[in-house]
Amino acid sequence: MILKFSYILLTIIVLLIIIRIGFKTINKTFSKKKKITKKKIQLITGLLLWQAYIIAIGISKVLETFELPPRLPLFLILPTFLFTGIFLYKNRNNTWIKNISPESLIYFQTFRIAVETIFVFSVTAGVLVKDVTIEGYNYDMVLAFTAPFIAYLVFKKKNLPVRIAILWNYLGLVILASVIVIFITNIYMPELYEESKSLMPLEFTKYPYTLVAGFLMPSAVFFHILSIIQLSKKK
Repeated sequence: MILKFSYILLTIIVLLIIIRIGFKTINKTFSKKKKITKKKIQLITGLLLWQAYIIAIGISKVLETFELPPRLPLFLILPTFLFTGIFLYKNRNNTWIKNISPESLIYFQTFRIAVETIFVFSVTAGVLVKDVTIEGYNYDMVLAFTAPFIAYLVFKKKNLPVRIAILWNYLGLVILASVIVIFITNIYMPELYEESKSLMPLEFTKYPYTLVAGFLMPSAVFFHILSIIQLSKKK
């Protein structure tokens, strides 16, 4: 119960951070109160609707199989990646991207320290396998620990050039991609690990563990790409 609550609590914290960043950006971008209110409602509505979808599909048992086609990527990861690509491409030249505090997009990634910490406890609970944690092949926590230093040195002290932050974001995407590969191969390609069946417990396909593939990981990807777009224009 505590483990499940940890995933939900972390999700709530991440949602509040996203809303805070969003509200500050909206206030800075728009001047009319009606427009500001409308944009804030749209942001909250979008986030809540997606959470409702994750909950619904997580308790529906639709994902509770590791047979092909791979339902976890198709129902959770693919939609978020499509949204990220289409949304950020369409808005790449919009003023609101310039108005986001650049360091906030970097600091945001520190939430992954908590994710990886919960992963370690999830292994003990039999929800995850060691391969997808810091004890295995997942080095996401290492990158997350560097986020405050990158944000501070690049944007506060200005001791490092903006291109360092851009490269750091790309590195973050590469690490996330490697983590996704580790998850997918453990689930759908167990023969790579000399096993005949999926190494991942089926429990991982249930809510709230679906928050990892459906919200927490995609949020990290979204903010990395958003930061790259913003900093590339500044550079």
